[in-house]
Amino acid sequence: MPIGDLAPEIAVLFTAVATLLFAMFAPRRLHVVGVIIALSGLTVAGVLLADQLGRTGTTFSGTFAIDGVGVWARFLILVATGVCVMISPGWFATDRRHGEVYAVFLLSAVGAMALAGAADLMQLVVAVLLSSVTGYTLAAYHRGWAISVEAGMKYFLIGALANAVLVTGVVFVTGMAGVTGYEPLANAFADGLIASPLLVAGLAMVAVGIAYKLGAAPAHTWVPDVAEGAPVPSAAFLTVVPKIGAAVAFARLVTAVPPDALALRPLVATIAAVTMTIGNLAALRQQDVRRLLGWSSVSQAGYVLMAVVVIDLDTGAPTALVAMLGAYTVGNIAAFAVVADLRGRTALSDYSGLAARRPLDAVVLALAFLSLVGIPPTVGFFGKFTVFEVTIAGGYGWLALVAATNTVVSLIYYARVLSRMVFDASTNGAVAQLDKMTWAAAVATGSAIIALGLTAGLLLDQLADISLL
Repeated sequence: MPIGDLAPEIAVLFTAVATLLFAMFAPRRLHVVGVIIALSGLTVAGVLLADQLGRTGTTFSGTFAIDGVGVWARFLILVATGVCVMISPGWFATDRRHGEVYAVFLLSAVGAMALAGAADLMQLVVAVLLSSVTGYTLAAYHRGWAISVEAGMKYFLIGALANAVLVTGVVFVTGMAGVTGYEPLANAFADGLIASPLLVAGLAMVAVGIAYKLGAAPAHTWVPDVAEGAPVPSAAFLTVVPKIGAAVAFARLVTAVPPDALALRPLVATIAAVTMTIGNLAALRQQDVRRLLGWSSVSQAGYVLMAVVVIDLDTGAPTALVAMLGAYTVGNIAAFAVVADLRGRTALSDYSGLAARRPLDAVVLALAFLSLVGIPPTVGFFGKFTVFEVTIAGGYGWLALVAATNTVVSLIYYARVLSRMVFDASTNGAVAQLDKMTWAAAVATGSAIIALGLTAGLLLDQLADISLL
């Protein structure tokens, strides 16, 4: 068991402990130093993770996978966590537990990284539980604010149900197949394992458990409430980071089940279609920008699942999965960074005339929305393009058609916000800025949307040969 294979996760874990100890003994005015500690630890983890580029195999008795998709997904988790840490100091400055929030971010990131590398059902359960427990804390961090507590409670209650379903499903699969690892499970199917009703039910229940972390139907209802009620940095984190790990975990589960043994892919395709349709239709009615972003996050989970559906059916699917996750990560965090920079302004009317009052924030928010829709030359265009391409090549043209229709629908609710920012007159006074670090994070993510879009060809070439175990 080469412990060095988990060096990135261990680095993040040790950093979380160091951050927590610092917050316990340092005076509150110095808690902002936790940002430096957290970002330093994430940087070290990124350097350690770079050493795994190009490797393919499993470790720890086959329970943890190291492959191209897993490594790039864990990179995305580290970067997304770093940006969420950057937009936190101003937001949590008046909270007496300010310094502790960075430790919770890091522990939750470890859970997401474990999800991305899970090659065994038991490790999947542990990773989901670690990611969930820390997520509840982040969602309800403002425990004196009813909406935040409500968001945390809804996240917890739905999570308790989904996790119970996940564990029960794991029991069914293990009982019928006699194994917990994905590779042994695939071998069992190759040796003639019959898809009995109990095994089918178990795999479906495991899929529901992962869908909860992904924010996909039927376990998606926590997403808009968390987006609205959780502290904005927590909302940015919870709508992105666990989703990255869950998407890779979903892909690994689908890979373990041969298409001719069980119709798991049609089930995932149905979940994808339902998820993006529900998310987009619900977003149309929103008058609250944070809830709109929450429903948008639900719809984006559907697009991510398109790559999962064809993960073994087209050679470009692993690349498309990472590209879509990367594009979604940058676009969604940029949007939340702007909301944080505007001190959490959330009513649609608050965004009237924003282009005149805060032009830079308006530009970043516009770029984020255009990227989430998939308009060129943003990075979102290339994420959507690669996903549509592999979905059609994998034989799921009907799903691509549903996704194209949903993309047109999504343009409507994003345009509602953009038109308010540009064409409406302001009915409010000056908009206060949160702090310079949040502003810098918003500008950096906005710039990344264009920079990554303009260099997408080079990036896709780098990702062309990645694989998924």
